[in-house]
Amino acid sequence: MINVNEYFDGAVKSLAYTTAEGKSTIGVIESGEYEFGTSSHETMTVIEGELVALLPGAQDWKSFTNGQSFEVPAKTSFKVRAVAQTSYLCKYR
Repeated sequence: MINVNEYFDGAVKSLAYTTAEGKSTIGVIESGEYEFGTSSHETMTVIEGELVALLPGAQDWKSFTNGQSFEVPAKTSFKVRAVAQTSYLCKYR
């Protein structure tokens, strides 16, 4: 089953699905800055565009572009900035 998720008044939208590899979401983030909380470990891969992330424990923002990934531990929060619409794939474990 595919579930539709919408956050930040529609500025972030994703489709959630489950495969043999586990749960994932694929989505689009409008330009802006957002903070997300995690319940499980996440690996986020930028498909198209750029996300600048402030990851847990970091003091500096880091840029991720097409094909690059970052990981976020469970039960933490992180911030991302998108200058333009950016698509991503997020895998949970």
